[in-house]
Amino acid sequence: MPRKFVKRALAAIFGITVAASIGFAVSPASSAVTRQAAATPFKVLAFYNGTWDAAHIDFDKEAREWFPTAGAQYGFTWEATTDWSRLSASGLSQYKVIMFLDDVPPASQRAAFQTYMQNGGAWMGFHVSAFTTDANSWSWYYNTLLGSGAFQTNTWGPTAETLKIEDRAHPSTAGLPATIQSSVSEWYSWSRDLRQNPDIDILASIDASSFPVGSDPNQQWRSGFYPIMWTNKTYKMLYANFGHNDMNYSTNTRTSSTFASAQQNQWLINGLLWLANAGATTPPTTPPPTTGPISPTTWYSVVNKGSGKCVDARAAGTANGTAIQQSTCNATNAQQYQFVPTSGSFVRVNNRGNSAQVLDVTNVSTADNAPIQIWTYGGGNNQQWQPVSEGGGYYHFVNRNSGRCLDVPGASTADSVQLVQYTCNGTAAQSYRLTAQG
Repeated sequence: MPRKFVKRALAAIFGITVAASIGFAVSPASSAVTRQAAATPFKVLAFYNGTWDAAHIDFDKEAREWFPTAGAQYGFTWEATTDWSRLSASGLSQYKVIMFLDDVPPASQRAAFQTYMQNGGAWMGFHVSAFTTDANSWSWYYNTLLGSGAFQTNTWGPTAETLKIEDRAHPSTAGLPATIQSSVSEWYSWSRDLRQNPDIDILASIDASSFPVGSDPNQQWRSGFYPIMWTNKTYKMLYANFGHNDMNYSTNTRTSSTFASAQQNQWLINGLLWLANAGATTPPTTPPPTTGPISPTTWYSVVNKGSGKCVDARAAGTANGTAIQQSTCNATNAQQYQFVPTSGSFVRVNNRGNSAQVLDVTNVSTADNAPIQIWTYGGGNNQQWQPVSEGGGYYHFVNRNSGRCLDVPGASTADSVQLVQYTCNGTAAQSYRLTAQG
């Protein structure tokens, strides 16, 4: 397929407004966000066109499936429309928040949107809703509201990255750790340095551990500062750089989801409730990570820092030899563990599906990449682990027999990847957050 920056240039030549993508809520089976309704129910209206780039058209479809589910969980109703004429004082009067899913308003409706925002309206925009090669074509929007100016570069192909939370005091970042895992996206940089704009509060940026960003050597970021989420302190708004699903363009089928990251979803729902002034008393948060001693009687979820996914007994198996994998967090017994001291600083790691079974290195191996399974506890050193605190609720786990760490092979972010032991290296693939469960 043509490189994405070539496609952007062609779009600009032919006067095509490039599409934007949005992502928020998750289904009850995959969300790590606590289900709490908004203090005051509210309505959201999302505008889209669905006419350009299969990745953006597919996101429109995904958003129209996910947002109504989120609304049922969090106390808002969500409606999508392609009728931009509703972007008027009378058309917006009943809505607390509006969104741009894959476009910006036509010229005839831009003054109405500016008036809406200047009168205290609330807005969320995503990915290419900020894209332009000519910021002066709508200077108030691109230069003042967003503050980003014109598109400068993009990464390709779409990738999931570690994001650094720059402002942990903002309501949208409540309950998030210092870094979070994004969902897969193409990423944009801008002509203006948002750090130099006193009206802009950068909420998250690409973490330095993510470089290089992008799989195409000709469209990679290898260093620098790249803001991903931000707000303008003069307006009630949030912008997120992400929102581009990875696609098989030969079949126009989705190969990733904007809703795959529980932590990213938490930011989005927090932000939506903040925009609607509906979350002051009941903000959605995950349970706080464990920062003190690990209780031997408490059950914990174990979330990998690199992937944002939970340590999981495959297919909720309880038989000897069941693979221990990573999978989208779902709060089931297959993803809950108890850390019971054995001797010294070591513990056995019981699976809640059958507490007699523990994390076990297959065949008592001491080699790198030996797979992890569950097995009935027999006191073997290959069944004992040392939790080493990294601070902030994160730990790495060192096997007593091999001296190697519990590891996600290849730093994969995919579901169903079986965990292994590997030489300890301090990477996010070996770092896990413990969160107490009920």
